[in-house]
Amino acid sequence: MAKIKIQKKDIWIDMTPMSDVMTLLLCFFMLTSTFLTPEPVSVNAPNSVSELKIPEQDVLSILVTPEGRVFCGTENKNNMQAMLDAMTDKFGVQLNPNQVKHFREDAMVGASMSQLASYLSLEPDKMTEAIQKLGLPLDSINGGKSEFQEWITAARSVNPDIKLAIKCDSKTPYSSIKLLMSELQDMNENRFQLITNLDVKRLND
Repeated sequence: MAKIKIQKKDIWIDMTPMSDVMTLLLCFFMLTSTFLTPEPVSVNAPNSVSELKIPEQDVLSILVTPEGRVFCGTENKNNMQAMLDAMTDKFGVQLNPNQVKHFREDAMVGASMSQLASYLSLEPDKMTEAIQKLGLPLDSINGGKSEFQEWITAARSVNPDIKLAIKCDSKTPYSSIKLLMSELQDMNENRFQLITNLDVKRLND
């Protein structure tokens, strides 16, 4: 039993209830916290003074590297699985259980459908290295949608209420962002948010 002695008085304060409350709160936060999956590539978002928060659920994050490589994914693993099933059926790609397991453990989709099986066959440490050189193709397939657009379509079919959030590096060329936005607008996806870092200094000026 934890006790605190107050000098000059013969008084003891029992701190046990307070310790119990602290332990209970700690357990609650540990059990309810969601651990975010690391992004496949490092992207340093530009600063802005926008205080608009990105929703924590029903969000499809789109990542754009300085080289213009595009990745997308959502924290909802069930939605990611459904998206994968739709894409493999459409492109005739077959994956074994181990490859599917690796897909569910990955944060985002970043390999083309022609490379997906071989990429998911790698060991996790090799996947981390390989993903740095990959990215979703933005080229039209026989005059139709690109693979990136097909993933967006799959995400929208799985969750019609899903919101799009774009996070690009501060060094990503404008031409790459313009191409990405054009891909979305061609699908009538005209509403999306840009993820930035809050510039506290500029905000307080």
